Amino acid sequence: MTTPATRPLTALEDIRARIAQAARIAGRPEDAVELIAISKTHPAEAIAPLIAQGQRVFGENRVQEAQAKWPALREAHEGIALHLVGQLQSNKAEDAVALFDCIHSLDRPSLVDALGKAMDKAGRRVPCFVQVNIGAEEQKGGCAIADVPALLAAARTADVPVSGLMCVPPADIEAAPFFALLAKIAADNGISQLSMGMSSDFEVAVMLGATHVRVGSALFGARG
Repeated sequence: MTTPATRPLTALEDIRARIAQAARIAGRPEDAVELIAISKTHPAEAIAPLIAQGQRVFGENRVQEAQAKWPALREAHEGIALHLVGQLQSNKAEDAVALFDCIHSLDRPSLVDALGKAMDKAGRRVPCFVQVNIGAEEQKGGCAIADVPALLAAARTADVPVSGLMCVPPADIEAAPFFALLAKIAADNGISQLSMGMSSDFEVAVMLGATHVRVGSALFGARG
């Protein structure tokens, strides 16, 4: 007979335990890190089991996909927080402000302007993370490192709240130096929150100061 002490951990329990362990190693509180379950491309029926286990913070890449599945899920479950972690087109700013509780992809002045106007119109301020192109990769979105101070200033002027910095390090390279660099940029600019770390490297990110980790495949399995 399987007992609670011997049953295998669910994927969610395993990820939470690993986050807590990484935080302990770094001398940080175990609850210092928010787990964002990246539910992009996964249907409502795949998301519901995580909600049943107590997960309440989810991330989506596309506004349109989120609009299709989250209103019903939110109606059925209290306390859901939805984060936009993918690139955002300026013409989708109003939709994003209406649907999401946090936006992780603020990366250019035109988007600052669009979000500022959308927040004014909606009468709500949605916290944002400035996405930094930490590896200076031409194919990736994100603000250039040198442009971070100016973008933060533009956000302040537009009354767009910035709560942190976000990055996606280059693939197939050790992520730690990029996480450390993002933490330094944040400290230099008086920013305390860091959205960094995904399924393959979230423990390293936690040890280097991540306050939000974005975990998808380790929770849901590989996408088809």
